[in-house]
Amino acid sequence: MHAAFLATAAESEGGQNPLIPATYDIVWSGVVFLIVLVVFIWKVVPRLNRALDARSAAIEGGIKKAEQAQADAAAALEKYNDQLAEARAEAGRIREAARADGVKILNDLKAQAQAESARIIASAQATIEAERQSALVSLRSEVGTLAIDLASGVIGESLTDDARSTALVDRFLADLEASSPSSSRTTAPAAGAAPTGV
Repeated sequence: MHAAFLATAAESEGGQNPLIPATYDIVWSGVVFLIVLVVFIWKVVPRLNRALDARSAAIEGGIKKAEQAQADAAAALEKYNDQLAEARAEAGRIREAARADGVKILNDLKAQAQAESARIIASAQATIEAERQSALVSLRSEVGTLAIDLASGVIGESLTDDARSTALVDRFLADLEASSPSSSRTTAPAAGAAPTGV
């Protein structure tokens, strides 16, 4: 069937090969090709070049922006590290100041406690001395009364005269103190020591 078709086509064209086009077709096809080529070079290629240049510029700008952002991030990180170091140093200074203040307050409290302790001890010693003197006065009057009663019983006469009884008691106590000076010295601290335990 193909052979018949080729034979029919060859007869209609006057014996030319059907695979080779006619000369006018080649010329007109070449003219159209040249026109399309000129239009392509004149209109399409510059647009493609502009689009490629714009894309290249955008890529380069993106790379530059990324590098700038990376540099900014590195600078921000360095600034943050500097601020962190300053904050740590400030915290150390505050901690040392607080420690020094704490030691000062502790020393002040110790001094106040020692002063208060000394005041309490002095007050207690004064109270003890006053009680000791009071006990001596009371003991002296009781010993005098007992001595007068005893002397009245021994002598057999009443010693109700206050002047005589006072003189008698004073003489008795003076004789008692003169006869035992060492014992009165040793008993006086013992009498003063007893209230300290109270």
